[in-house]
Amino acid sequence: MATLVDVILPPLCPGCSQPVGKQGLICGDCWGGLTFLSAPLCAACGLPFAYEAEDTALCGACLRRHPSCQRIRSAVAYGEVSREMVLRFKHADHLQSAPVFAEWMRRAGGELLDNCDLVVPVPLHHWRLFRRRYNQAALLARPLAKAAPQARLAADLLQRTRKTPSQGQMSASERERNVRGAFAVRSGWEERVAGARVLLIDDVYTTGATLESCARTLVRAGAAQVEALTLARVVRTEI
Repeated sequence: MATLVDVILPPLCPGCSQPVGKQGLICGDCWGGLTFLSAPLCAACGLPFAYEAEDTALCGACLRRHPSCQRIRSAVAYGEVSREMVLRFKHADHLQSAPVFAEWMRRAGGELLDNCDLVVPVPLHHWRLFRRRYNQAALLARPLAKAAPQARLAADLLQRTRKTPSQGQMSASERERNVRGAFAVRSGWEERVAGARVLLIDDVYTTGATLESCARTLVRAGAAQVEALTLARVVRTEI
């Protein structure tokens, strides 16, 4: 028997909107187009290696400059299918996808969830939040915090202090400049951040500029550790 949710919101594939058996299922074509990320990975940023590597191996970029996040993990590679899923979730109110996406992230980042005190979504600027009506990172962070054995959801810990332009067409260096100094710890959270192990949550890791800016803010505020978990990440071949 169909549930009330299925009657009101017929179960559709989050990638192509084809009907599926129940909420959270992915159609066969879209499932085949997803690349789930697993070891071997860069120990820092989580870039998948095309060859066997030690658990402590770093990619070239992290050897040159280790990110402020000690570890970053992502569930899937950002490709044609996952991009469509993210865009529908982010801009087209496909909020019913959040639980399945969070479950993918839980599987990819179980060690990070087991080792954090605060689960913190990357914030939107208040004007963007007003227009979109929801923060997709916060929707992912809520079930992930419940899956973390000793963590608290801190949805309002970080704030975006200035409105930054969309980064879709920016280069890595432009993205870094765009979000530099754009985040702050909200008043009242300073004591909780000091000495805490923080896990940042976001939808997509592209160049890492946003996560880096957030992590630096948290480290300056006294966080003992900052790590990050995202739904998807852009995978570039190392040169």
